[in-house]
Amino acid sequence: MASLLGRLNISGFDASTYFGNNMGNASMLPNLAVAVSGGGYRACLNGGGAVQSFDAREDNSTAAGHLGGLLQSATYLAGLSGGGWLVGSIFVNNFTTISGLLNNNNASSLWEFQNSIFEGPATGGLQILDSTEYYDNIYNEVQGKSVHFDTSITDYWGRALSFQLVNASDGGPDYTWSSTASEDFFTSGQSPMPILVTDGRAPGQLLISGNTTVYEFNPWEFGTFDPTTYGFVPLEFLGSNFSGGALPPNDQCVRGFDNVGYVMGTSSSLFNTFLLNINTTSIPSAFKSVLTHLLSEIGEDNDDIASYTPNPFFGFHNSTSQVAQSATLTLVDGGEDLQNIPLHPLIQPARAVDIIFAVDSSADTTYNWPNGTSLVATYQRALNASGIANGTAFPSVPDQNTFVNLGLNTRPTFFGCNSSNITGPAPLVVYIPNSPYVYYSNVSTFDPSYNISERNAIVANGNAVASMANGTVDPMWPMCVGCAIISRSLERTNTPVPSVCAQCFQTYCWDGTVNSTFPAEYDPTVKLTEVDVQSAAPRTAGVAAWGVASAIMAVGWVLM
Repeated sequence: MASLLGRLNISGFDASTYFGNNMGNASMLPNLAVAVSGGGYRACLNGGGAVQSFDAREDNSTAAGHLGGLLQSATYLAGLSGGGWLVGSIFVNNFTTISGLLNNNNASSLWEFQNSIFEGPATGGLQILDSTEYYDNIYNEVQGKSVHFDTSITDYWGRALSFQLVNASDGGPDYTWSSTASEDFFTSGQSPMPILVTDGRAPGQLLISGNTTVYEFNPWEFGTFDPTTYGFVPLEFLGSNFSGGALPPNDQCVRGFDNVGYVMGTSSSLFNTFLLNINTTSIPSAFKSVLTHLLSEIGEDNDDIASYTPNPFFGFHNSTSQVAQSATLTLVDGGEDLQNIPLHPLIQPARAVDIIFAVDSSADTTYNWPNGTSLVATYQRALNASGIANGTAFPSVPDQNTFVNLGLNTRPTFFGCNSSNITGPAPLVVYIPNSPYVYYSNVSTFDPSYNISERNAIVANGNAVASMANGTVDPMWPMCVGCAIISRSLERTNTPVPSVCAQCFQTYCWDGTVNSTFPAEYDPTVKLTEVDVQSAAPRTAGVAAWGVASAIMAVGWVLM
């Protein structure tokens, strides 16, 4: 982090000296997190562009005006739903880079989203299955699980996702989320800690941010900080018959339940509807029959539920937990409670996060752009009188109409700059909303395929938004990012704020202004030179790749 802050060149701040003076007490130094929203492939790719701009391993990412190293400086990287696909795909593939996932110089890149999840992966490389064999493979894997455990549509969805996101034969059916804890890149501190978020929901229950128990998967544990359940179990042993927080005598531990596809599928269970298109002709009759049977059992209103049986929190905190007497814990997409940015695990007091870079690819408006709804939901939850927030605090944010009327959804904005105005310790939030810088990346949440050209353009746009085109839109932006990172640390160490940071906060901090009048339809135009993308319809394999790396790292951005 000291290297990153040194390169960001904050006038009046000597990063090396500051870190040297405070190295004996790490709690005085900045504690950074990145959160990537849900939103299907749009969120996966747009968030991927942001992560690419933050990654010191990407070509030219540590040059002047670039933000490479921010990812390596982060303690946490959280995702949910489509953002969870991004986080999962990075970590399950040995903490790879976004360029590694795109692999533009190799025809067998992992993120071959031009092949719809209905079709299965392109043959060649590690994947050798045609569509029929693809569905047979998914069916057989889930049937194998069903011998010992309840299964749901999410099991099939998770297996299908794995073929697109996991670089292993048959989508890596033996890969587990808990295995991250023993990987060299993680144990050596080269990566942040990955967190995926899911919501608890009983069948038929309506979720709102004020009544939802929010669960997380991290490399060590699965559980929740919420006072309803307030507990964690060792993730490696998820699927074991826990009762009252312990295994009954003579019961054996179960391993392998935390399959990476199932974990990513649970966080994105809203997309089970993809697999409910059972009239798709490429789906074999046996597979259609299974999905139809599952629907008849659970009802279409509950088709988003992932079944976790046995319930790891059975008999645990009986007086407060709504699930303590249920044999099954049912979980759904982490964004169903409107908290579509996974901020909840990052604002827990125990984690003492100073700053969150919140990448929002939500489709809140008519044309699939964000309008701050997720921030509003998290803020309202923190104020909830029921106590569900469990002592968490969150910076004040305006209503969604103000976000649009003031253009806060068109550019990065800082929330919580003045910590003295917040009740309780809360991080500074750097809100980075999806906006058209070089491409109209507002694609539909449920669009199942993207040709290589469009895939790369969405990643390039996400990179441009997060980096403000590597400082082209505002040459002060990289320095202002540095000021945001050190803000809370400066307060703790009673260090004067550099004058340039005061200028940055004047520019990027929300000043409390509100304009709640109903806004005109939000339909933005591209800010820079638009990327030339080959037609996305029809989307077919074999389209020549657009040079995303060269476009981002080598050529200058041109303002419109």
